[in-house]
Amino acid sequence: MFNHIMVPIDGSETSMTAVSKASALALAFGSRITLIHVIDNYPFIGVGADYALGQNEYLAAATTSANAALARGVAALAAEGLHSDQRVIDGHVVHEGIVDTANAIGADLIVMGSHGRSGIEKLLLGSVTQRVLQDAHMPVLVVKT
Repeated sequence: MFNHIMVPIDGSETSMTAVSKASALALAFGSRITLIHVIDNYPFIGVGADYALGQNEYLAAATTSANAALARGVAALAAEGLHSDQRVIDGHVVHEGIVDTANAIGADLIVMGSHGRSGIEKLLLGSVTQRVLQDAHMPVLVVKT
């Protein structure tokens, strides 16, 4: 039913639950899995000139964090006997990076976590999951913890 499952992960427990759900689906359907992590390559727009970290330091730290999150996902899938592809995606708008990558790799299902933000936090931070649901042209399985 699903040939290629893509799982965006950020290292959170919610995203690891999504990896677990994708694993079960992959085992049931014989699906390929691709894990991705989207790095906002320039998060400083609208901020003053004095940064705690410069752009190069930020990108190095973000890439290290992305690789750690992906490694954790790869290990969880390997424990189930599954192989996965991994990609670090550079993109200023996270949900666009997710949808664009799903389209580019031919994924026919996105499995992702939702942090369940509400109120002012949702208003200020938005919902990547909600935006993926709006823009994706393939099924999206949303995992909540």
